[in-house]
Amino acid sequence: MKYVENYVESGPLAGSGNYLALKFTSTDWDAYTSVKVGLDPSASGMELVEILTDPDKDGVFKISDKDTQNFVVEVSDGTTTSRFSYDLSGLICETE
Repeated sequence: MKYVENYVESGPLAGSGNYLALKFTSTDWDAYTSVKVGLDPSASGMELVEILTDPDKDGVFKISDKDTQNFVVEVSDGTTTSRFSYDLSGLICETE
């Protein structure tokens, strides 16, 4: 992952660092009542973010420690909630 200097964004994503940009796709968004994504732990303390209401279904996530953070997807159909965690330790992050 490229090192980005002075990323222009308000809030906890602002500044320099490594960023993971993702576009989320599904064959059937209507099957879910909630789809949340994010990092665990989040360096900024941000909770998982609901993407069903995002018209673009994309997100940018600041990676502060690839060896301890996981990318999390939590989906719910209104009855059952499933949580999937993806290890980020294999990422290669440029430094300053």
